[in-house]
Amino acid sequence: MGMTDEEANLHDVLSDLKQHLRSHEPAKIVLIGDVMMDCYIHGYANNLNSRAPVPVLRETSREEDVGAAAHVARGLNSMGMKSHLFGVVGDDTAGLSIIESLESEGVTTHGIAIVEDRITTVKTRMLASRESLIREEQLLLRWDIEDDNPVPGDASISIYEQAIKELDEAAALIASDYGQGVVTDTGSEQLFREAKERGVPVIADPKLTGLHRTEGVDWILFQSQGLELMRRRIGAATGSEAAEKLLVQYNWNHLVVLSGEAGVTIYSRNEDTVHAPCGLLDLRQMIGLIDAAAVAIAFSLSRGLSVQSTALLANAACECILGAEQTDSFVLSREDLIHRIGEHVWNLQVSKR
Repeated sequence: MGMTDEEANLHDVLSDLKQHLRSHEPAKIVLIGDVMMDCYIHGYANNLNSRAPVPVLRETSREEDVGAAAHVARGLNSMGMKSHLFGVVGDDTAGLSIIESLESEGVTTHGIAIVEDRITTVKTRMLASRESLIREEQLLLRWDIEDDNPVPGDASISIYEQAIKELDEAAALIASDYGQGVVTDTGSEQLFREAKERGVPVIADPKLTGLHRTEGVDWILFQSQGLELMRRRIGAATGSEAAEKLLVQYNWNHLVVLSGEAGVTIYSRNEDTVHAPCGLLDLRQMIGLIDAAAVAIAFSLSRGLSVQSTALLANAACECILGAEQTDSFVLSREDLIHRIGEHVWNLQVSKR
C-alpha cells in the first residue's frame, strides 16, 4: 500500500529537515532573559514523617545544572548555533557556577552582568519514589531561592544596549521571560523595535502577565495550559478561537502551542494552522519543553524553513524532552533531533508497507 499525496509530502518535508540538521551552517542568535540554576535532589520516600503528614525523602543523589535562558543558550550551542546570552546573576556561588559551566561549553557569557549582593535564582526540585518503584519518580517539592529586588537600572540598561549592538547579522532574537526581572517593559520595547528595524525575527516565551510587552512579536510560545487560561480570560469558546483572537489583539505572526502528548500546533495570522502530533507513548516529564521549542524555532528561522517544517521540528524537540530519562543532564542536540525526525520518517514508511 503506497502513501497518499499528503503522506508523501510529509515524508519529503521530514527528509528535508534531516538534511538541514546534518548540514553545518553557523547562525548567530541573540538571547536575553532570566538566568538561573536548577538543582535536582533524587531519593526514596518510603515513609511519612511521624510529626506531620509529609513524606521523608532519603537522598540518593543530587545534580546542578544551568536553567531558563542559560539552558536555551546551551541548546543553541549544541545545535551548532552561536548564542549571545544577556542576563543577570549575583556575585554568589550559584551565579559564578553558572558562568563557569557555560564557559566550559563554549557559550558566550560576556553579556551576563554579575551584580554585587544580588541573589542568583536557584530552583531546587526534590523527586522521589518508593524504593520498589524506582521508575515512578515524582516531584515532591520545588524550593525556590530568588531575589525580589528589581535588576539595578544601570545593569539593565547595559545588557539591553549590548544586546541591541549584537542584533546585526543575527538570525533571530529570543526573549526568555521567567519573571525574574531581566525582561522589562522599557528594555523589551526598545530591543524588539530595533530587531524589527533590522529584520531580525523575535521569539518570545512570555509570562501571561507580560503579554503587553509582546506587541508585534513574530513567534510566541505557550504551553497548552497557558492557552486554556487565556481562553477563559477572553471568553473564547475554543482554544483555536482564543489563538485567533490573541494573534489579532497582540499583532503576533505566529502562536506556537505546546501540548505534550497532543503535540505542537502553530496558529498563524496569515497562514493556515499547522499541527504536528506527538509520536511518543511513554511520556516521562515536561521540564524544559519551552526551552527546547525555542531552540528548534531559532534553528528553523536560521534556515528559512516553512511553518510546517517549524512545527515538525518543534514537535521533535518537545519529544526529546518528553522522553528524556534525566532532566538534570539533558541538553537538546542536533543528534537527538535527527534521531527523532528519523523515527517519524521510519514510522511513516513502515505504516504504508
